[in-house]
Amino acid sequence: MFVTISTTGTAGHPATDLGYLLHKHPGKAQAFSTSYGTAHVFYPQADAERCTAALLLEIDPVALVRRGKGKGRGGAPDAALAQYVNDRPYAASSLLAGALSNVFSSALRGMCDARPERAAAPLPLRIEVPALPARGGPELVRRLFAPLGWTVTADPVPLDAAFPEWGDSRYVRLLLESERLTLAEALRHLYVLLPVLDDAKHYWVSADEVDKLLRAGEGWLAEHPEQKLITSRYLSRRWSLTREAMERLELVRLAEADDSEVEDIDNAVRAETETEEKPTPLAVQRRDAIVQALRASGATRVLDLGCGQGELVRALLKDVRFTEVIGVDVSMRALTIASRRLKLDRMGERQAARVKLFQGSLTYTDSRLKGYDAAVLSEVIEHLDPPRLPALEYAVFGAARPGTVIVTTPNVEYNVRWESLPAGHARHGDHRFEWTREEFAAWARAVAERHGYGVEFVPVGPDDPEVGPPTQMAVLTRHTPGMSTEKEARTA
Repeated sequence: MFVTISTTGTAGHPATDLGYLLHKHPGKAQAFSTSYGTAHVFYPQADAERCTAALLLEIDPVALVRRGKGKGRGGAPDAALAQYVNDRPYAASSLLAGALSNVFSSALRGMCDARPERAAAPLPLRIEVPALPARGGPELVRRLFAPLGWTVTADPVPLDAAFPEWGDSRYVRLLLESERLTLAEALRHLYVLLPVLDDAKHYWVSADEVDKLLRAGEGWLAEHPEQKLITSRYLSRRWSLTREAMERLELVRLAEADDSEVEDIDNAVRAETETEEKPTPLAVQRRDAIVQALRASGATRVLDLGCGQGELVRALLKDVRFTEVIGVDVSMRALTIASRRLKLDRMGERQAARVKLFQGSLTYTDSRLKGYDAAVLSEVIEHLDPPRLPALEYAVFGAARPGTVIVTTPNVEYNVRWESLPAGHARHGDHRFEWTREEFAAWARAVAERHGYGVEFVPVGPDDPEVGPPTQMAVLTRHTPGMSTEKEARTA
């Protein structure tokens, strides 16, 4: 990972003052150890007319995975090859933002005892990032940086220059130029917006991230036109933290408008905002729809196939009609988090007897999955390469054969309603495909016909009259002996 910061000098203020502002001597190459690699600071050019400081971050992606401390790309120690073969050593991300904060911490706060007047004054700045992942494309890069006073050049990086017909990658070469900003403001912009554009964090996002965001966003985030997008992505789309940050930013905005302190209007605004109706996240709507379908099926023993971190398992355990809930996932890290969130080690004996978590691959038959009333595949199939779908189909419908199978998957037609999602991009970086309603219906009906199931389709989320719902759900019910039609199966 690489970023350069350049400035030019005048007769009274040489460009080498940049060394004072960054607290790094232009005549030295320095190395700083971090928990994820080594950060090197050096100056490719340093004279009175022009000075360029470079930050090079070397990380070991294999060691990062094996430590199991990361959350973003390559951070989870599961079996996927992508955890070891990825862009982490090369593309700017939250790792680089963390290095900026660690290595240039004083500059980030605008502190410089040697040149205080230079630290407080705008500088002619030029910042270059040769490889920046941009989920949203060059247009989103401009929408994020341009309102802050930057002249933005974001050139897409082709997938392969030798094969232009392959198109562009999700990376851009970023050039930022401005004469209106201080160095501290520039560094804070990078610190927040690098992980926002990458849309991933290399560590678990906790409540203290809200304070970090508000400190780095002081003076610009409250009025930014993309405030909601920045806040949501920076906080890894955790709704509770995003809501808290948005409320606090609104307080800041109102205080600035009234020329008063935040504390003076805090109580009044809090009472007002608490009465506002909060939208229900799509994940919650999807979970509720699945639970409702399971209740309607009469199932009591349920498999959550691809259970992830156990959100659905926890919801099912709250309903006493589900006497046995099994969570299955290929990722041991996900199962460990699920166990911790469910508090299995502190669960009462009677409740603990209702739940089990175990590792398993859904593309292989598994005798442990047989004999259950229902199985759920929630947001699972789109993470498989299409050639692997027949293996999953046989393992679930042919070998395990639960009475009811509930499948949910994104509706790609609805993607045009997501403002921050560029055309042609999937909702998640690991999605191998996203189907239209027609494609999903054709697949589900074919599976049902091959294995003796009836199928019913249920929209999840707002059902747009033009593009349908954001999530599509199929409820497949196994025919009982002697029944040959879907209608007869539903009647029974």
